[in-house]
Amino acid sequence: MASVRQVQVTFDCAEPERVARFWCEVLGYEVPPPPEGFASWDEFDQSLPPERQGSAFACSDPTGVGPRLFFQRVPEGKVVKNRVHLDVRVGTGLVGDERLAALESECTRLVALGATRGTLLRADGFNESCQVMQDVEGNEFCLD
Repeated sequence: MASVRQVQVTFDCAEPERVARFWCEVLGYEVPPPPEGFASWDEFDQSLPPERQGSAFACSDPTGVGPRLFFQRVPEGKVVKNRVHLDVRVGTGLVGDERLAALESECTRLVALGATRGTLLRADGFNESCQVMQDVEGNEFCLD
């Protein structure tokens, strides 16, 4: 039997630090300390060749439970729907109006951070309600 492996979730984006800091706020993640010998990430970034500056950023779960998120600059823009997305679990165990209120509260908070509200998918007898969203660069995710 294979052992369980840790995973990293990688986002292609235009502005890695901006998108990473958005997700830090969404998930309660933190930016890890800069590499040894550097007082800040800005100092580390300035040590890179010009073409590599600002090309990547990361954040991680301070508890060590959730996956590390890595953000890398790519030249092309987003043109189609994501094939994989994150479900941010804000309504676990809630149903009906209580779940809708939890989704709306978190949606309002994230819109203030730069997210875009999408379609509210209402409970259908099989799935509970969820709120489709987009992050600051248009990557889809759901409040679930």
